[in-house]
Amino acid sequence: MSYIKFTIEESWAVTLPEEDLDTDQIIPARFLKTTTRDGFGENLFYDRRFDTNGEEIKEFVLNRAKGDETILVAGRNFGCGSSREHAAWALADWGFRVVVSSFFADIFRSNALNNGLIPVQVSNEFLEKIFEYSNKDKGITLKINLMDKAISIPATGESENFEINSYKQNCLINGYDDIDYLASNLKEIEEYEIYKLSSL
Repeated sequence: MSYIKFTIEESWAVTLPEEDLDTDQIIPARFLKTTTRDGFGENLFYDRRFDTNGEEIKEFVLNRAKGDETILVAGRNFGCGSSREHAAWALADWGFRVVVSSFFADIFRSNALNNGLIPVQVSNEFLEKIFEYSNKDKGITLKINLMDKAISIPATGESENFEINSYKQNCLINGYDDIDYLASNLKEIEEYEIYKLSSL
């Protein structure tokens, strides 16, 4: 599965300043009845978006979002809990391309990167700046530059660099999954195999 190329993303952000948002909150276990990636977005944070009668909880941030946001900002320790890849599927299917937090569970980070979703880990201080500015201004726009590995707040000019595996960075910039990456190096692989055979 190829992904949409990612270089620079600037978007109004959805802010959810809660810590320890686990994968069961992101996508409840009862919705994991299919192995395809389609349709999970409609159940993203379902038990936070709807009450027990199925009525929309209007106060929840996703129910107040405009619908075109591609960046989610959450509190520390996002994606903890079970290792279900469906959490990344649900976020991507909703339309998010980036999740920002000050700490991610390792398995969630891996699942996100494998599904074209970028986990941007920032310092606690920068995360608090995002939440503080969002509260003051009733919203915030963020800019992610994957080539420079930088996140910025255009309204204030503040920015911070983040870490990302260089292989995954290259794949995301080019819209590659692992198979695409191998195919892009096919000529070099063939040349290497010819060289190895000739040296026997």
